[in-house]
Amino acid sequence: MRIRPISPERLVAELTDHLAERAAGTGTGRLRVGVDGPDAAAPDELAAALVDPLRARGRPVLHVRAGDFLRPASVRLERGRTNPDAYYEGWVDESGLRREVLDPAGPGGSGRMLPSLWDADADRASRAAYVRLPPGGVVLVSGALLLGGGLPFDVTVHLALSAAALRRRTAPERRWTLPAFDRYAAEVAPDSFADVVVRVDDPRHPALVEPAEPA
Repeated sequence: MRIRPISPERLVAELTDHLAERAAGTGTGRLRVGVDGPDAAAPDELAAALVDPLRARGRPVLHVRAGDFLRPASVRLERGRTNPDAYYEGWVDESGLRREVLDPAGPGGSGRMLPSLWDADADRASRAAYVRLPPGGVVLVSGALLLGGGLPFDVTVHLALSAAALRRRTAPERRWTLPAFDRYAAEVAPDSFADVVVRVDDPRHPALVEPAEPA
């Protein structure tokens, strides 16, 4: 593999080009993009940074946060508030994310999507209104532990941190999640199959992981 340093601004520009090209290839379909990474890698921020550049390229865009598709607290916290296995295995309502976002955006889908399902702070349904993403649009789903569970993404972007960087950059109140990311790295290994892998040990100096050039 080849590691290519890139500025944050150039990363957004190159991802925009890549996604716009892939969206053009869908014809009248829609492109479903997963932007995966721990909170310390800021996947929500990267997805949000892609919205305006894609729209400037003529692509309707919907950004959905996986954090707005959590299960109710009674289910999510059944094994305690800081159980890393529960966090790894079932905090995100993947069936709801599929039903309300990814399937409607998929082949033959209606394009009628729910931008959020659950308000975790209030622990109740978010009561968000449905929105319609036109054909040719892009839906960006951002969050942690999104890959390897069968969610139907057309393009996957994984923000990778070394184990040391993940521990260093994870907020103290979130360090209980670290064993979940250890499991994710060992059992799913998202950096081995994601379409785009970006190393973000230092967010000011990301680097793209690319196939090595032939000798």
